[in-house]
Amino acid sequence: MGCSIAYHLASKGVKDIVLVERDSLGSGSTGRSSGIIRMHYSTEINTRLAWESFDTLRNFDEIIGGNGGWVKTGFMIIVGPDEVDGLKKNILLHQSVGVDTSIISVAEAKEIAPGFDYSGVGAIGYEPESGYGDPSGVTLGYATRARELGVDIVLENPLIKVNLTKNRIKEVQTKQGTIKTDTVVLATGPWSSQILGQLNIDLPLVPTRHSVILLQRPDNLLDSHPAGCDTGHLVYFRPEGDSYWLIGNGNHEEIVNPNTYKAQPEMNYVQDVWHRMTNRVPNLANAKYFTGYSGLYTSTPDDHPIVDTCSQVEGLYLCSGFSGHGYKESPAIGRIVSELILKGKVDYPDIGPLRSDRFSTGQTNQLSYRFKVLA
Repeated sequence: MGCSIAYHLASKGVKDIVLVERDSLGSGSTGRSSGIIRMHYSTEINTRLAWESFDTLRNFDEIIGGNGGWVKTGFMIIVGPDEVDGLKKNILLHQSVGVDTSIISVAEAKEIAPGFDYSGVGAIGYEPESGYGDPSGVTLGYATRARELGVDIVLENPLIKVNLTKNRIKEVQTKQGTIKTDTVVLATGPWSSQILGQLNIDLPLVPTRHSVILLQRPDNLLDSHPAGCDTGHLVYFRPEGDSYWLIGNGNHEEIVNPNTYKAQPEMNYVQDVWHRMTNRVPNLANAKYFTGYSGLYTSTPDDHPIVDTCSQVEGLYLCSGFSGHGYKESPAIGRIVSELILKGKVDYPDIGPLRSDRFSTGQTNQLSYRFKVLA
């Protein structure tokens, strides 16, 4: 988010931009993202953010520059009988936005993913153009272009404190020194609550730990398969190269300290997710465990981000809480935040659903599924 925002501001002619990174680029949530790129969500705002970002992510080298790692796989959404209405409603929403998506039959699904067991399925949605990419490569591409446009990116420079004069931004203190400024974008992911707490701002931005595993596919399993999710078994998946499946359960989350969390999954999680996936792909029981890793979401109660000005502090802009969706929305968010800063408003889409006071006013976004990855 920080690199995308910096690039978009610089591309609009803004000077004297400093991006302060606590470690190295992509070392927080970004470098441990599963990297799936799709548009299937429960709300128009998340769909539009992903849809606007889609063209940039799959043509990243041409539009921004650098290797975005785009791989087209298609994306399959498998729901049980109790969530068919939600799927149908969302498919119509996505089609109205412009997404190439539809409900497909089991027979069509078997052509796309023949190694799957489709028993107990209520309905199946499919996005043929979706896939996955490289979040770290996208970050580096934005950073490189931002630097070419004059942005100063300072690594290994943790933020210590934001100083105010009355309720206005005055300066930020970092490990490497003080930066005078009247404008700060807080795109700090899992560390957002810690920083906002110093300013006596309480927002429900919670760092949560999520894990994925990689299985080496057995020889008797299909050579390729789509990315997708299975709401009944609470798993999401995608291919990784030619030999592996990447699998996770987005509903399994643990509140952690972002400075000290464990970066590898426990074996009981590995066994649980593996078993859930074999319910849909039985031959994965013969796969081999390769590795796994854990990363951080910045979760909100409705699994939607906060993208807003800050009513308590003039000059502070909030961009956090993406709940695992940030990578696939980052090109659109870069544009939106740059417009919010430069024009005081966003032309499109309506970002009212992302305002920071929605939790206190009871106007949170509603999900169609129990699986949070489809918020």
